[in-house]
Amino acid sequence: MEKMKIVLAYSGGLDTTIIIPWLKENYDCEVIAVAADVGQGEELAPLNEKAIKSGASKIFIEDLTEEFVSDYVFPTLKAGAVYEGKYLLGTSFARPVIAKRLVEIAEREGATAICHGCTGKGNDQVRFELSIKALSPDMKIIAPWRIWDIKSREEEIAYAEERGLDVPVSKKHPYSMDRNIWHLSHEGSDLEDPWNEPQDEMLLISKPIAQTPDKAEYVEIEFDKGTPVAVNGKKLSPAKLLALLNEIGAKHGVGVCDMVENRLVGMKSRGVYENPAGSILYAAHRNLEEITLDRATSHYKEQVALRFAELVYDGNWFTPLREALSAFVDSTQQTVTGTARIKLYKGNIIGAGVKSPYSLYDEDIATFGADEVYDQKDSAGFINLFGLPLKVRAKMLQRNKKK
Repeated sequence: MEKMKIVLAYSGGLDTTIIIPWLKENYDCEVIAVAADVGQGEELAPLNEKAIKSGASKIFIEDLTEEFVSDYVFPTLKAGAVYEGKYLLGTSFARPVIAKRLVEIAEREGATAICHGCTGKGNDQVRFELSIKALSPDMKIIAPWRIWDIKSREEEIAYAEERGLDVPVSKKHPYSMDRNIWHLSHEGSDLEDPWNEPQDEMLLISKPIAQTPDKAEYVEIEFDKGTPVAVNGKKLSPAKLLALLNEIGAKHGVGVCDMVENRLVGMKSRGVYENPAGSILYAAHRNLEEITLDRATSHYKEQVALRFAELVYDGNWFTPLREALSAFVDSTQQTVTGTARIKLYKGNIIGAGVKSPYSLYDEDIATFGADEVYDQKDSAGFINLFGLPLKVRAKMLQRNKKK
């Protein structure tokens, strides 16, 4: 009888290293490892040998970087979605693209289950599992951290050593991290006390402010219908554009965010995010929208952005509402074409100019100088009508005071 096949979301870290033998011991199964490259900047080739040595029958190393940026990052950028005013959703929208590939491989390989190494305290378990349910509703999901007897990293290390496995643990950087081409997150260690200031040594992408250049740098970002397509006049693929902006932004220490966020599972969590390219793109996109969107659309889009951010954060990417909101956003972006110039200096991202063939800014109307296109006398009638409900209510209150 053919053994059960389980596809494992594999990173090569401590958790997924021991999950391979644990699955084989508890399910008498074949384990197929899938490692997703979303631009985390690590050499994944060594995972081939490592996964097989740990007991996997085979491993797929999938380059998802361009798909990740074009199909998940940029739609979120166009929406202007930011979770709780700070978080640019770096981990959140990486999970659905990985889950999608897990499902594709599971179905191709004839697997009946997908396994992940997320803990029961985090948001990622929700993001992975909701995505899998949306794409393959009959697929079984296995989450070892919710069912095994292992309770700590020390017990994980002991479990690995008992089976002769290399333990991928380093004390050089004590934080729990997640990295992709969009961001790097840091949690745990001294950050668990919100009173502790993040130390410069923690930063692995952005330069500490004291080490940044004393001269500002300008960067011009070109957008086509809300999507960034070029930097300083050079057309680039989505992933290469992000990589270049990360390099430029990191040099000037921009995009470091320290926040205490409300996790979906009910607890508050403190994290520090390094997001140089993302922070630059959000600022540039927002500046371009200022001259290309009308007031009503811009204000309503702000409300959509809040809901969009919650959907992404909560793992609801593959849902009718997120797709509908993306359709609305795409409609608003038809004229968000042009160039935004940004000034980077000592951790600051400063708007330094914006232009678009679809600009709604009309200098002839907005000028403080003499003009022949705006009759200031018209404003009196407008104010009378705009304020009429206030006058009607005030008169009602006056009448009732006299009674």
